[in-house]
This record gives sequence, structure tokens and C-alpha cells, in this order.
Amino acid sequence: MGRIFVVELEGRSYRCKFCKTHLAVPEDLVSRAFHCRRGKAYLFNNVVNITVGTLEERIMLSGMHTVGDIFCCCCGQIVGWKYEAAHEKSQKYKEGKFVLERGRIVDEIDFSSDVYIDTRPSVSDAED
Repeated sequence: MGRIFVVELEGRSYRCKFCKTHLAVPEDLVSRAFHCRRGKAYLFNNVVNITVGTLEERIMLSGMHTVGDIFCCCCGQIVGWKYEAAHEKSQKYKEGKFVLERGRIVDEIDFSSDVYIDTRPSVSDAED
């Protein structure tokens, strides 16, 4: 087994809920109007630090698609799926794109509360 190299994304990012590994940036977000069995999901142009599982044919709300589940490369949790092929012409725009399930990711803003922010008025050294 080889060593896992993890891509660190610059700026705000969406991360794995389970291990906080970087997965995607807001600039690659295509749509927030997707749904999965567990609730809301987001469509992305690009996702990093994932592995793609076995491809299979699935009937979804929008028709038949060839998809592969995607897993976080660090903790192995399923985080969504990748569209390999769409069988209906109107769904071809999904090909090559990734869906991250909202319940399995966190927005970097979601867990930034760990950071302490001093809200008291500051005093400069010149005022001593």
C-alpha cells in the first residue's frame, strides 16, 4: 500500500465531515439543488482527495446514469458519487461532475467556531 498524498486547498473549502480532509472549493460549485436519499447534495465540477468506487448503472430521479460512489481518501467514508455517463440527452451536463452529500461534508465556515476571536475593543501601545 502506498502513501496517501492529500491536496490542501487554498481559502474556504468544503471538507469531509468525518476527518476534515479538503474536498472542494466554492468556485467549483455548480448547483445546490441536488438531492440524495439522505437529504441535500451539491454538484461540483471538481473534487480532490477522493477515490472512485465501482461504476454501476443507477436509476435516479433524472433518469438512468452510470455513476461511481466517491470516498474520502483519508477516512474511507462515502461522501457522494461521480457521474460518468448520462443516458438522457438533457442530463449530459452532469457527466464528469461530482455530487457531495451535504450531510457528509462541512463548509469550512461550519467548524471555524474553534477559533477564538477577541471582540473587546483593542488598546494600542501608544495609549499606555
